[in-house]
Amino acid sequence: MLFGKLLPREGNFFEMFNEHGRAIVSGARSFQAMLNDYADPILREKFAAEVDGAEHAADKITAEVNRLLHKTFITPIDREQIHTLINTMDDILDLLQDTTETLSLYDVRRITEEVIRLGDISAKCCERVAHAVSLLPQLSKNGVAEATIKTCEEIDRLESDADRVMRAAMSKLFREEQDIRELIKLKAIYEQLESISDKCEDVANLIEGIVLENS
Repeated sequence: MLFGKLLPREGNFFEMFNEHGRAIVSGARSFQAMLNDYADPILREKFAAEVDGAEHAADKITAEVNRLLHKTFITPIDREQIHTLINTMDDILDLLQDTTETLSLYDVRRITEEVIRLGDISAKCCERVAHAVSLLPQLSKNGVAEATIKTCEEIDRLESDADRVMRAAMSKLFREEQDIRELIKLKAIYEQLESISDKCEDVANLIEGIVLENS
């Protein structure tokens, strides 16, 4: 028991979740801006670098959370929930960075309306994730658990929207795109974009579980 008394009892987990959520929103907004200004190579590079910066910042926070888990005697929520939540949040930024890199590696020259729409949905999902995470320290307050669940439900609806946009985009792509190389490139981009909202939904499901166990 003496060993337990020497360890930190709570850790700063909720603040680190919030910090990570802010990095997700920053990366998502830069990604969205990159798509909107894609025709300008200078702006495209600038916003791509911002996505990278957000991803690196988030990696540091994730590593710190995982390190602190080993040093903390009593955690505010279940250890496995903390570990899974921060790593799944980190996956969101990894996917944003991966999609940014794929656009560059595949030398995508033309951004379609569907890419823009999927990017917008991804950014909205990321903002809802950050909001839901910010509510976790206040679950014991009146109405906060319900507000958190409502935000998670909004993420679920946005993920369904992304599914519909991607199905329509794929259908249009295979009907209208004559250049097989463009078809392959855009198919990969659509799938990566849709995976961002999928991962946000994974985070929402984890948060719903935390709410149900701790409110």
